[in-house]
Amino acid sequence: MHLTAPATGHVEARPRDADGMAVASFILGLLGLLVLNLFLGPVAIVLAAVSLWRGTRRRGRACLGMALGVADIVVLVLAMQLTDTVSWSL
Repeated sequence: MHLTAPATGHVEARPRDADGMAVASFILGLLGLLVLNLFLGPVAIVLAAVSLWRGTRRRGRACLGMALGVADIVVLVLAMQLTDTVSWSL
């Protein structure tokens, strides 16, 4: 009696993980424009880079996540220059 089914082939989880990272980078980059951009911007950039390196099928979302991550940092730097503070608020 077998309790588990025999393996029929190798299931590759990397594209699925890479797709999830691409979506997460997009969401974190978008959220980073509003809050915690010093933290969420670099995280979005790293997730997008890793998902592109792993071969995601959602290249557009990964590229948008990377662009939004860079925009998070640019917005923070601009706001810091305009207000002469370390943080910014609306």
